[in-house]
Amino acid sequence: MRRKPRREDFKAARLTSLRRDLDTAGVHASVAIGRLHRLVELHDWQHNQFFAPVAAALLWGTHLAWAIERWRRLHGSQVATWQGTVSDFEALNSLSAYRYEHPNDVWPEIVAEGAGFDGDAVSHPLLPAARMVPNDIRLWGHTRLLVVSGSNMSGKSTLLRTVGINTVLALAGAPVRAARLRMTPLTLGATLRIQGSLQQGRSRLFAEITRIRELADKARGPVPLLFLLDELFHGINSHDRLLGASGILRSLLDRGAIGLVTTHDLALTAIADDLAPRAANVHFEDQIEGGEIRFDYRMKPGQVTRSNAIALMRTVGLDVDPT
Repeated sequence: MRRKPRREDFKAARLTSLRRDLDTAGVHASVAIGRLHRLVELHDWQHNQFFAPVAAALLWGTHLAWAIERWRRLHGSQVATWQGTVSDFEALNSLSAYRYEHPNDVWPEIVAEGAGFDGDAVSHPLLPAARMVPNDIRLWGHTRLLVVSGSNMSGKSTLLRTVGINTVLALAGAPVRAARLRMTPLTLGATLRIQGSLQQGRSRLFAEITRIRELADKARGPVPLLFLLDELFHGINSHDRLLGASGILRSLLDRGAIGLVTTHDLALTAIADDLAPRAANVHFEDQIEGGEIRFDYRMKPGQVTRSNAIALMRTVGLDVDPT
């Protein structure tokens, strides 16, 4: 006995519209797909060695091919719509599941005008509550760029991911991991996880420059850009890095973009002074306790004043004694 499609009683206009998209000429998508599945099964019968003689005599494959072609004429043009509808349902279901599992997350306030991201106690949604460290992030008003300095493993890249994933959640209509978040519609662009390509003969630096060019093009669009630049131009010498980073960031800000850039090169922190008051320095720091490096992952104002690279080398047993 063939099971009838289950029809939920949706009240939301969006869900009602999506369910309506699953009907074609009065036939529900699940019924139409079930018919196609049955036709394909019948078509495969002719490969059975006992049924093959009967199939050959009845022109079984030909009749089934005509039937499948008739199905294609009736429903083929709707397959892409069905796939899109199911994808939308799956996305909405995932967002509702996230809300159910994280009842303490707040709904963001989306402001129509300008470009800004202003959050209190913003945290990474994928980190357990016992491990996540919230930070206040202000990209609003005069402050449009945060230059984030700090030592290795101090939390700079995680901060970029925190801003990025909460932006995606907010713009998707989901709650965010924060005590409060006010933001405007934004186009998101980042240089996290940039990799070179051996097959294409492209270095990581070339891949990074190409991505930044794409971000510069996005900044010309109607929706302001939120850029997240991780260790900008870290593969070139300090002089060229400072000149290139300063020019790129100035250009992005002039086009109305906002964003964060991380660095462990203290020379790049001078960019914030050059671009003041549109830019500000913030940093993460660490402490050496009992021969081990401790991080608090708290973002603090100003630039970092020291590096932990030598300490990290010593913790794994490398001999870096300058004497």
